Amino acid sequence: MEEAILQFFKFEHLPEKLQTISKPFGDMANWIVEKLPRNPERTTALRKLLEAKDAAVRANIFVATPI
Repeated sequence: MEEAILQFFKFEHLPEKLQTISKPFGDMANWIVEKLPRNPERTTALRKLLEAKDAAVRANIFVATPI
């Protein structure tokens, strides 16, 4: 059975600079799905990993702008 959340860990469509940031998170997400039993805690792990991946990508493109 495919995990729907894995679609958000795809990185091939990103520019190379962002692929470098995103890929390790996708690798970890796939590892979690392969190695851990399906249960609410695995879902939580995947959701938090997705949040971390999104934050890391944003951190890489962050441009500080004065208020």
